[in-house]
Amino acid sequence: MTDDRQLRALELRLSEFARTAAPPWEVPIEETRRSRERGDSIFGPMVRSPRATEETIATDRGPIAVRVIRPNTAPRGVYIHIHGGGWVFGAPHHQDSRLAHLADTTSQTVVSIDYRLAPEHPYPGGPDDCEAAALAIIDRGPDRFGADAITIGGESAGAHLTVVTLLRLRDRHGWVSAAAANLMYGVYDLRGTPSVHRARSVPLVLTGPTLMWMIDRFLPSGTSRTDPDVSPLMADPVGLPPAIFTVGTADPVLDDTVLLHHLWCDAGIDAELQRFDGAPHAFDAFDIDIGRRALDRISGFLASRLPPK
Repeated sequence: MTDDRQLRALELRLSEFARTAAPPWEVPIEETRRSRERGDSIFGPMVRSPRATEETIATDRGPIAVRVIRPNTAPRGVYIHIHGGGWVFGAPHHQDSRLAHLADTTSQTVVSIDYRLAPEHPYPGGPDDCEAAALAIIDRGPDRFGADAITIGGESAGAHLTVVTLLRLRDRHGWVSAAAANLMYGVYDLRGTPSVHRARSVPLVLTGPTLMWMIDRFLPSGTSRTDPDVSPLMADPVGLPPAIFTVGTADPVLDDTVLLHHLWCDAGIDAELQRFDGAPHAFDAFDIDIGRRALDRISGFLASRLPPK
């Protein structure tokens, strides 16, 4: 089946699901979380890897849970993963199949951070956890995870938290040694970019109003949305690592990705952009060819930035 036919079939499936699904603000957050765990969301049943282990890592903020997937060969690096879910939903085990694939194709130990979620723990709770866990992983990488080269990345809100974490590591700790970053359809301006505000009724995984509702759960009232720690599109990216940016043209956060990629390039940082025509938010979570191609290109980018075996 061609890419166009696969995307059309996916669009019909997503549209049908959206036709009967209540918007998130009409459902208690805990019920939505339970529904996702049951496999009742558009993403279907959770597929947990038997290779994954639940661990904790000591940080200056206390122990933080992480989910670890080790590669099938000697590790060349450690991939710090920050999951998506709009700062409100999601968990490390939701990504097991993709993270196991990344571990094996890049020969990295994947360490996914189980950061605190909003609205129970609004900003800066999640970013604080990611910063503390990243510092601990960097410090313990060689002894605990078998390598000292670091890559980092995430999807959607996880990509936002990835850039915030990189900026904090640079500005608060003077650490600019990441080998590469993987930034998948991230949210980088929490005021909402034009593509977010235009996407008012697109029934494809994420709409503009849904994203803004999640942002309002994440940010306490009065938080400045132009603070670079909140909206990393406002930050100077100088010193940040080479990055691969991924997004679909049917994604409300298209502008966020394109603009941040442009800033990376303007700063003279090695940056690749893979943009897929007609692809919705989180398209790589579905069984379509462009999702597999996107993940393979990401693996190639990350692996190429690691030290040789």
